[in-house]
Amino acid sequence: MMARMEKEKRVVKGRVVLMKKGVLDFHDMKANVLDRVHEFLGNGVSLQLISSTTSTPDPAGKESYLKRWISKISSLAKATDTEFSITFEWDHETMGVPGAFIIRNYHHSHFYLKTLTLQDIPGHGPLHFLCNSWVYPVHRYTSHRVFFANKAYIPSETPEGLRKFREEELSSLRGKGEGKLEEWDRVYDYAYYNDLGSPDSGAQYARPVIGGSQQFPYPRRGRTGRQHTKKDPKTESRLLLLNLNVYVPRDEQFGHIKFSDFLAYSLKSIAQVVLPEIRSLCNKTINEFDSFDDVLAVYEGSLHLPTGPVFNKIRQFIPYEILRELLRNDGEKFLKFPVPDVIKVSKGAWRSDEEFAREMLAGVNPVIIRRLQEFPPASKLDPKLFGDQNSSIRTHHIENSLDGLIIDEALQNNKLYILDHHDALMPYLSRINSTNTKTYATRTLLFLQDDGTLKPLAIELSLPHPQGGQYGAVSKVFTPAKEGVAASVWQLAKAYVSVNDSGYHQLVSHWLYTHAVIEPFIIATSRQLSVLHPIHKLLQPHFKDTMHINALARHTLINADGVLEKTVFPGKFALEMSAVIYRNWVFGEQALPADLLKRGMAVQDSSCPHGLKLVIEDYPFAVDGLEIWDAIESWVSEYCNFYYPSDDMVEKDTEIQSWWEEVRVEGHGDLKDRTWWPEMKTRVELIQSCTIIIWVASAFHAAVNFGQYPYAGYLPNRPTVSRRFMPEPGTPEYAELESNPDLAFLKTITAQFQTLLGVSLIEVLSRHSTEEVYLGQRDTPDWTFDAEPLKAFDRFAQKLIQIEKNITERNNDIRLKNRNGPVQVPYTLLYPNTSDYTREGGLSGKGIPNSISI
Repeated sequence: MMARMEKEKRVVKGRVVLMKKGVLDFHDMKANVLDRVHEFLGNGVSLQLISSTTSTPDPAGKESYLKRWISKISSLAKATDTEFSITFEWDHETMGVPGAFIIRNYHHSHFYLKTLTLQDIPGHGPLHFLCNSWVYPVHRYTSHRVFFANKAYIPSETPEGLRKFREEELSSLRGKGEGKLEEWDRVYDYAYYNDLGSPDSGAQYARPVIGGSQQFPYPRRGRTGRQHTKKDPKTESRLLLLNLNVYVPRDEQFGHIKFSDFLAYSLKSIAQVVLPEIRSLCNKTINEFDSFDDVLAVYEGSLHLPTGPVFNKIRQFIPYEILRELLRNDGEKFLKFPVPDVIKVSKGAWRSDEEFAREMLAGVNPVIIRRLQEFPPASKLDPKLFGDQNSSIRTHHIENSLDGLIIDEALQNNKLYILDHHDALMPYLSRINSTNTKTYATRTLLFLQDDGTLKPLAIELSLPHPQGGQYGAVSKVFTPAKEGVAASVWQLAKAYVSVNDSGYHQLVSHWLYTHAVIEPFIIATSRQLSVLHPIHKLLQPHFKDTMHINALARHTLINADGVLEKTVFPGKFALEMSAVIYRNWVFGEQALPADLLKRGMAVQDSSCPHGLKLVIEDYPFAVDGLEIWDAIESWVSEYCNFYYPSDDMVEKDTEIQSWWEEVRVEGHGDLKDRTWWPEMKTRVELIQSCTIIIWVASAFHAAVNFGQYPYAGYLPNRPTVSRRFMPEPGTPEYAELESNPDLAFLKTITAQFQTLLGVSLIEVLSRHSTEEVYLGQRDTPDWTFDAEPLKAFDRFAQKLIQIEKNITERNNDIRLKNRNGPVQVPYTLLYPNTSDYTREGGLSGKGIPNSISI
């Protein structure tokens, strides 16, 4: 009896869950067979527990091996979870509680390790290790692969037995800063955007290095270490376009379901582009839409797939997610673009002035409009370089449209607003217009009416002076008209504004202000904050898949002659323009309250929720956004205050200080000397910084991403290119505008191929993955051992579910005219979807994913 009790005291039972391979790894069949041979020869997979409580020089127990690999891994082709039992020899009295384990993979190929759960730890209960990491064969590593239990520790409180492993793990993630990185490397490091051009393919494919200079400052990207090009030693060589094996640390790559979804969306989009293009060869005008009916034909007709339980069952048995996604039967058509929301109810409501203005508050780019505080609007461009760039809009253009107010009264009563793209575009306009693009820098003035809606007052279209930019701008002002050729001219003026807004949205609001600025935080977090660190645990869900989607974007979208250059008006100057705009990026102003105050869209008022009073009460993005912001800030405050009872603990946290220093000096190194960076010495600074990071990665990105297809999937509503200038009276173009205004409009905006290519891109970008994890959700309930943070997170989720109800109520309130508008598209882009666990994905137009994952 005593012998049996002694034996039990020295045994710990565990359960390991892993996945052998990805669905898309068709080439890995041979590796699976070799793994079985290795297993047969005794070269298996071992785990070795490490104590978190002992202070002996060697806190590790004996190695234990996974058993029955050959019989457990039954499929050579499918990606399925497999569970193994494992038994460790472990003396509880001398070794205490395990806090980590070393895993050694002696197989030929890698596998995805999900979890280890230890049962019956005396006085502790089950112990969870959340791994979620690819484990390569042991010969690929220069240090141990270590995984830690789900208990968080700030550095000074780390158990002695884990300190060495904590430090070694961070060191391995930093790498050596040199050499080409391979798929099994786990290295996070920094590089400039020097991978966009292909100078060896010709001068037209050369692009300047973005980042690392005052001329073109930029956030850093993840380093790959590829060789440089022959013609430009500063430019990194590129992979072939169809080679998607762009290096990011393996754990940052899409999961097999996400990657299957991504490829399926892309395949569908390519087919949807090619078929209309082939048909257009038979048209009277190649690569042109001849009428709005031609545009609508892109979405109509097509093969309808069967629906119902029988087809659902068939679809579930399809082995590869990529095919299942191609055969969706939830109302989407096969090989046709889905009908965008903006034309579902009415085919023409998008053309109204009210909808044009409403989308500045509730569309895909509701983050630019600002309150006008001086008239005429002034430019901030240096007059020594650009001459007089102030607005040419004058009193006589708008005074009869102010509902009886004079301009000073309208300003004082917060009635005047502006969508201003003038200063951002003017420095590049001459070069942009030297290409096939012909466009303007625009300013749009709007008036807030008593019913809460905006009406456009005037649009200013500006070009650089023909004798040189230093002589200022040449501008024309257009005002609303309802009839005749004047109405057609006004529609074109609005189209030029939409072109400006589409380009700025894609390059700045979307790419720069979410994807690009967040990547350095991801790199710095992995390099400087251990997975044991509570702030790493807080932020990690909001970084999922971002490095991979950014790498794919540099590979196929924002590269020289990539999809973005082909479809958005700045063309090859796109990234340069965004770099110039990045000069004025301020981290603290990415907080929603600070942004609203800066744009004059809110004023401080302690009597109001969130301490702000909106100057436009029915501003859907701001109203919903402030509720989301408040929920995130409350959650982060509870979480941080649990681990940091005092400011002193923040300042003395060595990992936090190294992390923040690296974010500033390395990740955003071109702005490192700005005085606005938080010092990171107090809990308030930590809480505010983490809240901003989470807000940008989740809600802000959702607001500017997932509305792309609903609003811009019908490209006449948001054209991305203009190909000719406003027609002048007496010209053939003006005569065409008089006789056939629709054709003249379509000839001015994006051509057919560009339209189809652009729409196919935003259809991919606007889709939720079938494995989406939304704000307020975690992919596992056991993400931390600490009870109080778990309770706080549950309160956060419940608050978000209440916000869902609030949004639904506001969308159903007919007094709030900006919530649906003439197109009758309810504002759901900041609807959290926390309550949804269906994992259906698709073009839902709602839901805030945890991270920038598409």
